[in-house]
Amino acid sequence: MRILTFTGKGGVGKTSVSAATAVRLSELGHRTLVLSTDPAHSLSDSFNLALGAEPTKIKENLHAIEVNPYVDLKQNWQSVQKYYTRIFMAQGVSGVMADEMTILPGMEELFSLLRIKRYKTAGLYDALVLDTAPTGETLRLLSLPDTLSWGMKAVKNVNKYIMRPLSKPLSRMSDKIAYFIPPEDAIESVDQVFDELEDIREILTDNVKSTVRLVMNAEKMSIKETMRALTYLNLYGFKVDMVLVNRLLDTNENSGYLEKWKGIQQKYLGEIEEGFSPLPVKKLKMYDQEIVGLRSLEMFARDMYGDTDPSDLMYNEPPIKFVRNGDIYEVQLKLMFANPVDIDVWVTGDELYVQIGNQRKIITLPISLTGLEPGDAVFKDKWLHIPFDLNHQGQHQRQKEFNKM
Repeated sequence: MRILTFTGKGGVGKTSVSAATAVRLSELGHRTLVLSTDPAHSLSDSFNLALGAEPTKIKENLHAIEVNPYVDLKQNWQSVQKYYTRIFMAQGVSGVMADEMTILPGMEELFSLLRIKRYKTAGLYDALVLDTAPTGETLRLLSLPDTLSWGMKAVKNVNKYIMRPLSKPLSRMSDKIAYFIPPEDAIESVDQVFDELEDIREILTDNVKSTVRLVMNAEKMSIKETMRALTYLNLYGFKVDMVLVNRLLDTNENSGYLEKWKGIQQKYLGEIEEGFSPLPVKKLKMYDQEIVGLRSLEMFARDMYGDTDPSDLMYNEPPIKFVRNGDIYEVQLKLMFANPVDIDVWVTGDELYVQIGNQRKIITLPISLTGLEPGDAVFKDKWLHIPFDLNHQGQHQRQKEFNKM
């Protein structure tokens, strides 16, 4: 299943671009689902149809859905929620407050991601188009698998080595103890959610089947936010294969009151094409009417893609590379707009940490690099190069043997 994720600053036209892309995919025979993860859904407004928490057929080969986090929460977390609500209420917490305390931060977004895994497994669709929330929320959504991975292992180990072996023996000892032992279905729900979360990370960072496309307007604030988004997406290993600049005024027509604005757009457009190179930049014009309903979306899609297939990979360069030259092994990250001053790099065990501002990426290193300290990171041609000298591995090993003596 080909996955296309559209993100950008609020109000730049992501939903219209996502909906039109899905329409074009369906016209080409791809069984397509367009899914909105934005809490302030507008996908139904774009199609001018009522959409719900399950896929609704729009036309042949095209379905659409606006995710309802509370429906997903009930389906995936109800048994766990019942257990913890019971525990909290036994401690005197009110029913409503107990229910709220059982929902972990990010849980609503997490279950939106789980739908991706399940649709892929079901094989019902050839293409999935994600219409996401504004950039900040999207970065949080896409980075959830990385963010929760540390806790995921801990909870699974607690379930495997403590809860499962002890739950039955302890429950037989006393009814009071049995009251606080989680039921089997709650333990299984936690395990299933975390297992699927691991799969989601692999699906979203599959740089062949899953790519992100950035939508922006030719305005300073929109450009700056898109630059940050591209940097952070690359940091997390998501491949961006296209930039779309929306609502450009026609340079061949007199725009009257907006004539000055046209000049500003053209100035920024030049900066976009230069700054985001070698990513392809698609220019989309401003229309004299709203893009609402199938007919308008079909027109928009034709202007956007022409005869090309939106599912094609528009640009093919992985954002993270592992390169070896002789005894020097480099981890390379494409961080096009990062300020080197804001980058911190360190290693703990077999994990390389790269932090830019408040965004952190953890990269599991090959076994051959475990225990090695990275050399000085260098920023060259928009790439961060983090070197490891394999010669130091032998020295490190000899030092360990000497210490044992």
